[in-house]
Amino acid sequence: MTTRIEKRFAALKAEGRAALVTFMMAGDPDSDTSLAIAKALPPAGADLIELGMPFTDPMADGPAIQAAGQRALKAGQRMTKTLAIVRDFRKTDDATPIVLMGYYNPIYIYGVDKFLADAKAAGVDGLIIVDLPPEEDEELCLPALKAGLNFIRLATPTTDDKRLPKVLSNTSGFVYYVSITGITGAAIPDTSKVTAAVERIKRHTGLPVAVGFGVKDAASARAIAQGADGVVVGSALVEALRKSLDRNGKATAATVKAVTDLAAELADGVRTARQVAAE
Repeated sequence: MTTRIEKRFAALKAEGRAALVTFMMAGDPDSDTSLAIAKALPPAGADLIELGMPFTDPMADGPAIQAAGQRALKAGQRMTKTLAIVRDFRKTDDATPIVLMGYYNPIYIYGVDKFLADAKAAGVDGLIIVDLPPEEDEELCLPALKAGLNFIRLATPTTDDKRLPKVLSNTSGFVYYVSITGITGAAIPDTSKVTAAVERIKRHTGLPVAVGFGVKDAASARAIAQGADGVVVGSALVEALRKSLDRNGKATAATVKAVTDLAAELADGVRTARQVAAE
């Protein structure tokens, strides 16, 4: 069965453009605002949504996403509430793919079989679990694939040709290329190096390659989209949200719009990338 992720990338390939993949932390700054943002992202131009699962020890995340997770946990966000956001989102949008991104511990505590069944029932399409290497595929990756969910793997600048086939072995949906070495939101990627890396990965797989880490604005999104199948933006959107909050870290009337305005700018950058390349 074809997943929403596979359908979306196939449709965008036919259109001749890259996908805009937007990251948001579930429950940041609260569940209701989080749902409102999720619903507003596709009309603003998001093609896929990555929904972060808050965790107390997010080792791969930079300060912006760590802070978002802390705000969500403080507001009482739990896995059941994260799945509820997806379920409520699906009441009005059955087309936009949703990927849950985060760490294995909250899933392990929830119970793998129960999590996969509940995630699938809620309308989740894929998983990105940053701390489960291919050697641990039997823990979650293989059961997720069996349940009909895409399992999306991260490749990095240090993933060499010897390691890459192992990383790609049970990957589905798309490959997430981390364009810089280090934590999220840390630096701006070198476009020429990213394009070369995407080409190298594509020699090993027919899957789309989406590039994330360091994309902050329409110009950087446009540059990355010229050589990738998707552009992932997280920290910049999370920061836009943070700046809209009141002094107590609560949502304001400007919060949803702050995120969607930036998403619209990024979408414009992604959508004009191939035109710029052709000129």
